[in-house]
Amino acid sequence: MAVYFGNPNGIEDIHQILGLQRVNLPTSISNEELEDQGFVTVRHTVELLSDMNAAEPQIIAKDGDQVVGYALVMLPAFAERVPVLVPMFELLDSLSFKDRILADCNYYVIGQVCVAKSHRGQGVFDGLYVQHHKQMSGRYDFVITEIATRNRRSLRAHARVGFKTIHQFTAPDGEAWDIVLWDWS
Repeated sequence: MAVYFGNPNGIEDIHQILGLQRVNLPTSISNEELEDQGFVTVRHTVELLSDMNAAEPQIIAKDGDQVVGYALVMLPAFAERVPVLVPMFELLDSLSFKDRILADCNYYVIGQVCVAKSHRGQGVFDGLYVQHHKQMSGRYDFVITEIATRNRRSLRAHARVGFKTIHQFTAPDGEAWDIVLWDWS
């Protein structure tokens, strides 16, 4: 069956996003898989994801009735709802791109991206970002995300679709991060 790229069509799709997220957290996968396949770091709730979807439709990939990938749209207004991301949003406000302070720009953040194991290497990741560009580029100057530097698979995949590293930092817990931006201006 062909993969469809679009937006969640009800609460069942929200639950499927969270199910896919749950099986790709570092606590759910082996160290080998974490190194080789990548991982997600933030755990969302149904309420938060539903609110994010109401503010800006999320981007998903479906194969039949199964969500097989997602790339979450997180507006800066949601920063306070995900405490672990507050430092990233504060840092973003202090950074600049093309001589403009990010706090003065119209952007959003990829809250998380994930592709089901069964659909990796089949263009789903790229398709999610094609959908982001199609749905969002007319309204936003760029999209930003942060990626754990040890998540090499994700760094390579984001570079492939057009993201460029604009900043690197090490968090207080010792985790190194790359902040990457895809310029649509």
